[in-house]
Amino acid sequence: MKIKISLLILVISVLSCKVSGGKKGGSHRSSDGASGATKIVNKIHYPQEKHLKNVKQLTFGGDNAEAYWSFDNKKITFQANTKEWGLECDQIFIMNLGDDLTKGEIPQLVSTGKGRTTCSYFLPGDSTIIYSSTHLGGDACPIVPKKEDHGGKYIWPVYDTFDIFVADVNGNQLQQLTNEPGYDAEPTVSPKGDKIVFTSTRNGDLDLYTMNIDGTDVKQITFELGYDGGAFFSPDGTKLIFRSSRPKTDKEIKEYKDLLHENLVMPTNMELYVCNIDGSDLRKITDLGSANWAPFFLPDGQKILFSSNHHKKKHDSFNLFLINIDGTGLEQVTYDGVFDAFPMFSPDGKKLIFSSNRNNNGTHDTNLFVADWVN
Repeated sequence: MKIKISLLILVISVLSCKVSGGKKGGSHRSSDGASGATKIVNKIHYPQEKHLKNVKQLTFGGDNAEAYWSFDNKKITFQANTKEWGLECDQIFIMNLGDDLTKGEIPQLVSTGKGRTTCSYFLPGDSTIIYSSTHLGGDACPIVPKKEDHGGKYIWPVYDTFDIFVADVNGNQLQQLTNEPGYDAEPTVSPKGDKIVFTSTRNGDLDLYTMNIDGTDVKQITFELGYDGGAFFSPDGTKLIFRSSRPKTDKEIKEYKDLLHENLVMPTNMELYVCNIDGSDLRKITDLGSANWAPFFLPDGQKILFSSNHHKKKHDSFNLFLINIDGTGLEQVTYDGVFDAFPMFSPDGKKLIFSSNRNNNGTHDTNLFVADWVN
């Protein structure tokens, strides 16, 4: 799910997978010491970004995020909220990696165009996708809560009308995979093509579950109080990496439970955890503070690429970082001054796709970028 209004909202709206809908980011500006004015920084690649080569921009305006690869490395599915496409909140689209959107072309819509969507992912065979949507709860975009109504704290909704659906690449709706009351969203598919992991409130908390790709054999795999979400499988399909907000003090626990009772969460403090796909051998691998999220395994399965704002004094921008699966070897990878997130490696391990506020001429636009990965 992805909500965005200001940079901080962009921040963790984006945290949900993910989450759903609004305007991300802020102007990418730096101070001009001579005049006191600001100047816009338009770059698609920064010199320090040694792991990225041949960076290419794929979308050009609006709000584009959470791009996921097809199994054959040729297509992506992503969520977009672009007013010029007639959208009011996020919907799911697919495109070929080589498609040219510079002249305003609209990719293939695969969600219904109703409600709010998030977290799409290709299923084996690349002819169908799964995604989360609120469209059964109403045609309109669900109401976005205001932080002013919650003491100015950053919060985002976990809409109880979210369920997980299957559609084909032409937008034909094929199957509803979840039917339980409450939030069911953030699904991703194992590289082995046999399992889906997702987040659900069906037990009264935000926990991780797995199921077969046809929706059968649902199993809960996390049980500790707090928000567990944005999970991805390791390349060999044996492990999961995910973000979690685990309240500990009485005050934190009460606040978490009170918000969740209103179908809300406050995901401003998130750390990364890894476990086996049955939930065993659960280990915390970051202890950086602030918001650490959108983790994804490197092709070797030994490192994690993720987004974080821990390194900024005001925690007001996000970059991508590498870390070993044992929590050592932290390394900064991207250097945009506003927002880099949602890193996803292609199945063949050669390319990385990510979302960024770079090269947006000082607007709030969030676009998709693809690059060759350099170890």
